[in-house]
Amino acid sequence: MDSKLNAFLERAEAVLARLEPLLPAPRQAIDWDTCLAARWQRDGRSGHLLALDVSLEMRLSDLIGVDNQRDQLGRNTKQFLDGLPANHALLWGSRGTGKSSLIRALLAEYASAGLRLIEIERDHLADLPRVVEQLQNVPHRFVLFCDDLSFEAGESDYRVLKSVLDGSLEQAPDNVLLYATSNRRHLVPEKESDNENWKNVDGELHPNEAVEDKIALSDRFGLWLSFYPFTQEHYLSVVEHWISVLASKAGLQWQRDQALDILAVRWATGRGNRNGRCAYQFARYWVGLKLLEQTND
Repeated sequence: MDSKLNAFLERAEAVLARLEPLLPAPRQAIDWDTCLAARWQRDGRSGHLLALDVSLEMRLSDLIGVDNQRDQLGRNTKQFLDGLPANHALLWGSRGTGKSSLIRALLAEYASAGLRLIEIERDHLADLPRVVEQLQNVPHRFVLFCDDLSFEAGESDYRVLKSVLDGSLEQAPDNVLLYATSNRRHLVPEKESDNENWKNVDGELHPNEAVEDKIALSDRFGLWLSFYPFTQEHYLSVVEHWISVLASKAGLQWQRDQALDILAVRWATGRGNRNGRCAYQFARYWVGLKLLEQTND
């Protein structure tokens, strides 16, 4: 009997050894007192919150030329942190103009006041009820951040998302807000064909319901903030700011002049973009180049 039992236990251990790598690792609960941000990670048919080690270097003062957008979203976030009514926000507009940076800068500004950030991908927004459920009764305030929330022509996922947002946002606890960024105000491309079947009923013009269906998705957000392409003056001001920041850290002495402005404009022209991201990239290039020249002298 003992030999049969030992044989059974040995086989059981062998089976467990083969199965163990296939089993999900045990998940530790996130300590929100020390963790400032997390990402919703899809895991098969379920998912979990993965703690992130984030940098708080980006500050609200680093965002140049978007004062109105910064003030509005900051005020909305402050209302949220104070337990006052606040709106879910959609930041839309040209790429590289500071939409995502503004949301991340809010974390640096208000982390000490209890703000926490959770990133969730567009394709995982159907999991919103699960995410929200895990945040109930937690004594912190959470901004769910979805970057680049938009849909391509032919995609019908927005209908599913619309119903999910309806249920999740309306029933969300008071400590959860959704902030999303998009290059499109209405999130879904509108086609000319959407307007081909307008009808005249009793002298009143009724737009095609497909148009209303698409526009309705962005209506789930109470606060809309628009971001526009940079003027050349705005672009050069951002270049100057980032060179000042990077040069100061490196101990580099510098002075803005016409030659620098010309180089910065050429850099933007070569990329077809005149925005904050381009300005930051040029500043890194220029400061790095000057430091290399000093090393070689």
